[in-house]
Amino acid sequence: MPQVARIKIASKNLQSLEQVVKEIREVADKSGVKIVGPIPLPTKRLKIATQKNPSGEGTITWDKFEVRIHKRLIYLDASRGVMKNLMRIRIPDDVYISLDLLNV
Repeated sequence: MPQVARIKIASKNLQSLEQVVKEIREVADKSGVKIVGPIPLPTKRLKIATQKNPSGEGTITWDKFEVRIHKRLIYLDASRGVMKNLMRIRIPDDVYISLDLLNV
């Protein structure tokens, strides 16, 4: 029964995320396996508003911060050689990867 690998990639840094996706595509192209993606998932935006003055005295002004979490989804055929090469890819500290094997 053939297996398919589902790779979920998430990061706050879009450039690091795109670099990892590019390396995964290169591994898949070199090995000649079928690849679907990268499928962009909706960007999660975390918004935080904090009061500038910590004591609460004086005029109330706010600092507004936003963190964006970018996500991609990739499906590829999971042969032993491809999985071995995927594990050798250097992943930056700010990129999170989840790999699931699915039976098709």
